Amino acid sequence: MRYAKAILAASILAATLLAGLGAAAAGEEAANGATWKELRPDVFGERPLSDASPMVKLDAPIRAEDAALVPIEVSIDLPAGDARTVKKLTLIVDENPSPVAATFTFGGVRRDVALSTRLRVNSYSYVRAVAELSDGSLQMSERFVKASGGCSAPAMKDADEAMKHLGEMKMKLVEGGQSGDATQASRFARVQLMIRHPNNSGMQMDPITRGYIPARYVDKIELKQGDALIVSMEGGISLSEDPNLQVSFEPTGAPIHVDAADTDGTPFRGDLKPAS
Repeated sequence: MRYAKAILAASILAATLLAGLGAAAAGEEAANGATWKELRPDVFGERPLSDASPMVKLDAPIRAEDAALVPIEVSIDLPAGDARTVKKLTLIVDENPSPVAATFTFGGVRRDVALSTRLRVNSYSYVRAVAELSDGSLQMSERFVKASGGCSAPAMKDADEAMKHLGEMKMKLVEGGQSGDATQASRFARVQLMIRHPNNSGMQMDPITRGYIPARYVDKIELKQGDALIVSMEGGISLSEDPNLQVSFEPTGAPIHVDAADTDGTPFRGDLKPAS
């Protein structure tokens, strides 16, 4: 009987703690909603914006394994008969010190886009993907991500070693998906770009001097196929260390060239020649 009472008491305590955690998480989500109301006019002005748009799908972990390397996957798919095209995609992390993580501008006539990257998430926050269409309309999808400390997390690599390999690139083509995938974009090939760079946020502490490491991060990327733009990016401190970008495109067989730079003005360039 004593053991049964102990088990019952433990069960009640566990249920109470879980209820408390659930209430706390709900409170975090509500607070984030208030943040977005203040943030939205600063980023998009008074332009109309469609919440929970069926045209935009955002995949992100509910609870991040590593707050400094949160994987994000976005797909944009315009319905049949819609004459508009996809022009831009903005990624936002509401509670980050610099909420706008990156803005991507697409070249050509894009009715379907698939894009993935990795973000820093500094505290429990909504992550938002906002697509801008050719008529100026804004279509949004959101995801609440539980993470903390992503912007101030120390770099995973030795600082001197990181600077030694600064700007080294890897670029490759990735096969598209199968015909049963959700969007046409997922069936296109993708180009994946990886750049070695610590992407210092300005919030990380030097373990030796105990001072803050100055912000220095990749803020510009441009990918072209021949002379045609695939995508250009303007980024901020919310992009992860060693930026990793993958984006769908329709191959023409022309070489792919990347021009990138960081906030110190250091350029990084590379080429990928598709196999003949």
